Amino acid sequence: MRSKRFLHAEQSALDWKPSGLCAGVDEAGRGPLAGPVVAAAVILDPRKPIAGLADSKTLTALRRERLYDEICAKALCCSIAEASVAEIDTINILQATLLAMRRAVEGLRLPPALVRVDGNRLPVLAVRAEAVVGGDATVAEISAASILAKVHRDRWCAAIDLQWPQYGFAAHKGYGTRAHMQALREHGACVHHRRTFGPVAAALLASQGALQPEAASA
Repeated sequence: MRSKRFLHAEQSALDWKPSGLCAGVDEAGRGPLAGPVVAAAVILDPRKPIAGLADSKTLTALRRERLYDEICAKALCCSIAEASVAEIDTINILQATLLAMRRAVEGLRLPPALVRVDGNRLPVLAVRAEAVVGGDATVAEISAASILAKVHRDRWCAAIDLQWPQYGFAAHKGYGTRAHMQALREHGACVHHRRTFGPVAAALLASQGALQPEAASA
């Protein structure tokens, strides 16, 4: 995959006209207090079935990693895209999620005739789209997309943990665990925290309040 605004995994060229292709789309990272929201779009190859596709949340980390590699190797094409923390704080998490989904679809090497999106909301797309509640467990293309998005974001958390070890991103993946909230109170927010999220704002306010007596005595 190329590390750009859109990250692509491109497979073998088609030997037929790419009409009727279906892309599955899913996201990862709506709930965490830090980091980008990630979306993936996948068009599977019916000639290369992938066993074990399922909602990424039901799979072990090791199984997700293995399926990630298999999806990238066997899919007709796939794309991973992000919406940044700045975009999340500016347009809200829902709109940022839809933006990441649109970027993922637009990053596909092959144009799909239909896009099936997990959930009940659709991004604005130039092609026909369908929302599928629970699609990550029932639609193979969406399951594949959920795995790519989850693994990509987990890898991001592991990389950021090396730069900001005091927050424990590799363990909690940005979610508001007790350890994460304690780290926010002790260290404040880093550049990757979503400041419009209530728990982050509350922790920062509490941290500022704790510092005020020292500032006054100074």
